[in-house]
Amino acid sequence: MKMAQVGIFLDRKVAEDRWKYGLNVFEGYYSEILSHAGIPFQVLDQKEQIGDSKLDLLIVALEADDEETAAAIWKFAELGGVVISYGGLNKLAKKLNCTIRSSGCAGYADVSELSDIPEGLRYLQAVPWTIDHVGANRSIGLAGLLHQGEPSGKVLGPAKISFSVGKGVIERWAVQLMSTIVGFQQGTMPILKDGIPAPDGTANVDEGILKADDGIELDWELDRVITETGNPYFSLPYADLWREVLISQLLKSAIAKGLTLPFLGAWPKGISHVAMISHDSDLNEDVTAVTTLDVLKQAQIQSTWCMIEPGYSPFIYERVKQEGHELAFHYNAVSMDNGHWGEEEFQRQLNWFKEATGETEAVSNKNHYTRFEGWGELYEWCETHGISSDQTRGPSKMGNVGFLFGTCQPYFPIAWWNQQNRLYDLLEIGFLTQDMDIGCWADTTVIEPFLQQVKRVEGVAHFLFHQVHLHHTKEAHAALLTFVAKAKDSGFTFWTGKQINDWVRARRKVNIKGFDASGEIVLQGLDEAPEVIVWIPVLNNESIPSSEHIEVRYGVKCIKQQAAYPISK
Repeated sequence: MKMAQVGIFLDRKVAEDRWKYGLNVFEGYYSEILSHAGIPFQVLDQKEQIGDSKLDLLIVALEADDEETAAAIWKFAELGGVVISYGGLNKLAKKLNCTIRSSGCAGYADVSELSDIPEGLRYLQAVPWTIDHVGANRSIGLAGLLHQGEPSGKVLGPAKISFSVGKGVIERWAVQLMSTIVGFQQGTMPILKDGIPAPDGTANVDEGILKADDGIELDWELDRVITETGNPYFSLPYADLWREVLISQLLKSAIAKGLTLPFLGAWPKGISHVAMISHDSDLNEDVTAVTTLDVLKQAQIQSTWCMIEPGYSPFIYERVKQEGHELAFHYNAVSMDNGHWGEEEFQRQLNWFKEATGETEAVSNKNHYTRFEGWGELYEWCETHGISSDQTRGPSKMGNVGFLFGTCQPYFPIAWWNQQNRLYDLLEIGFLTQDMDIGCWADTTVIEPFLQQVKRVEGVAHFLFHQVHLHHTKEAHAALLTFVAKAKDSGFTFWTGKQINDWVRARRKVNIKGFDASGEIVLQGLDEAPEVIVWIPVLNNESIPSSEHIEVRYGVKCIKQQAAYPISK
């Protein structure tokens, strides 16, 4: 069995030209997506490297708009390679007998014939092509539809066009994938002003406090559904589903060439799905902490406690630690609660946290009231002061619970152009909802649809419960127990933020090197995450021993392997 070699072409000179003029290069985020999936790849930053790369699959992330680059990409396909592009390759449009169109605005892509995703996927930017005529000696395949504005809007063209080129193929998608995924996860602009509120009055984000959810890119009317009890929520993790489209494309393209493309499982052996509960101490009443500890003991789970100044009495922290919970930081930048935004204040409060709790570090942070402004200042402060995970990106209102940032997967955010769009060394673990059944938030009817979507994309079902509500309202107490019971019944294991952060970082150190002479998969760095799972896609005509564990992943049949892999040092 031979493993496909994957490359990402991101022209360094084009990137530098963009940065010089204050433009973002979010196309570099392909590396983060493949790293999260555990797919091995190499990055090419000059067109001259394409011909010498020995690659099988080439993702063209960012290319120069010149004839030389177009010729290098064309030759790669002509010699048998697979070229994959999302919204690019415009220099080749005329040669492929196509006309470049403009999408004009956000819209929805029907990719049901290309994937196991029946819903229309929202996109933020696209550059569709239309076919003028089919050239001689070339086959063309059209798949999916691009709709303008709304799921049933004007059809702009196919979602994907496949062109045979010599011995290879060019697969061009209309959607500009990286600006779409980053836009969902982090917004399209720094947060400098209030967001637009929901027209039904359920999410008044324009209250004069800058927050993470002032920068969402979903549509209040098109992207929310309503539960049987009248709770509106953002129902689909669009960014995660687009990630699936990309990975599925790679796996299927490899198989079409008679190759396989192994990838890593999201969670370790014995863990099917992950749920998380966090608490924000806010009013800091000891009695509420005691009640919360008792509820967690009843539920038999551990959780993450985000502590805000002035905090609890010392005996609370000792019990929290003794019972296996995580003590985390809850940075307060809300002026009405005597906080303000700035690194000096962030550091001062973090020093208070360490002194009060006796902890030498805080692994996790969540900002009070999801307070957020700018683009990446918070992430830089966390990097500088030793915090490795953040949980701030979540809903602050009843009407925007759910997948308002298009994701439930842990991910590393990308910086703005002034830092050359580097990845922050900070793992974001957003949350889906706060305190259910207390009147000012969603009720427990959102639990099952949230769990269903989290399972679908192997994310984290992160729910927030404040200690004060668990103590003062029996409804919040019952809601936590209901969530835990439903999650466990659905195969979820509860982890703290620290456990998730530790696992994701350890798993990222495992690299798939290929197959040895006996056909066994070879991994590097397995000692960092010995419980990791590897999925190996099987070829369409390959006979599979009955002893193998087979599951469909990303739309292809895969063999599941775990433990006792050869290790390449």
